[in-house]
Amino acid sequence: MVTLKQLAKELNVSISTVSKALNNSEEIGEDTIKRVKELAELYNYKPNKVALSLKQNKTKTIGVIIPDILNHFLAKVLFGIEREAAMHGYNIITCISNESLDKEKESLQLLANGSVDGFILSLAQETQIKNEVAHFKKAIGQGLPIVMFDRVANDVLCDKVIVDDFDAVYNATKELLLERRKNIGFISTIDDLSVGKLRERGYNKAILDGGNQKPMVLRISKMEDSQLKIKTFIENNHIDGVLAADSASGVIAINIAISIGLNVPKDISVIGFSSKYISNHSVPRLTSIRQHAKDIGANAVQLLIKRLQHKNVFDNDVSTRIIKTSFIKNGSTL
Repeated sequence: MVTLKQLAKELNVSISTVSKALNNSEEIGEDTIKRVKELAELYNYKPNKVALSLKQNKTKTIGVIIPDILNHFLAKVLFGIEREAAMHGYNIITCISNESLDKEKESLQLLANGSVDGFILSLAQETQIKNEVAHFKKAIGQGLPIVMFDRVANDVLCDKVIVDDFDAVYNATKELLLERRKNIGFISTIDDLSVGKLRERGYNKAILDGGNQKPMVLRISKMEDSQLKIKTFIENNHIDGVLAADSASGVIAINIAISIGLNVPKDISVIGFSSKYISNHSVPRLTSIRQHAKDIGANAVQLLIKRLQHKNVFDNDVSTRIIKTSFIKNGSTL
């Protein structure tokens, strides 16, 4: 395989000139850059990334750990991470924790051996339930910065990217109150996650501020029949407004309401956290709170690269970026 030294010899320039030309340095003229790149392409020259990382003490690689690859929202965040990383010349290595604390620990340990410069991650469900964060603190202590997104640990001093979960649900619930809905219920399958707790608090605050209702909350575990639980909840409480903390529950609520003879949105309005793709799975389409997953991924990369470029700025200078959601009105509300 051809080396920088061989390219430099054939072009009759220094090795430094070849290296700078391949990296589009402003110190090198356009003609020289063109000559260098044409010869490099002719010989199919590829830089030795291992040698480069040893020399610079950088891998230009980001470790990404997500809890569920089948989750549409998380998959879109991952897309945003990869796209933004590539724009800055970084690669990513992705691990899936499958909601397991042990798997999350293994992934962190596997990549912390010099394979990556830092991490972007969303906590596994088991991690949040057990509130175990020592493995994150250990990685940060080893000089590997972490940026958390969506599901975050407040006890870990690191950069974070979240959405306005509390405010988004508070404002959405107020929309249902403005429709003069008398029995507004909250449905959640994610009550053990940080985002689920914030969304429930937003709903409770809006209901209590309204003054005329009491909160009605349905929490559904993975082992339970969502359709049966939601059907019973709507019928027994005469629900005429639903705020779903997750996308699936919103779509199910619409389908259940129609199946028991209710008109959506005349008799019952439904709002859920959802992407455009998910909201199209119901008739009428689900009015949704849009999280802008790709922007979350891009912002996580920006924060990590900023951290890598300013390693002398330590723990107490961490920041949290809040990505504003959008309220997308569709046919499931008046």
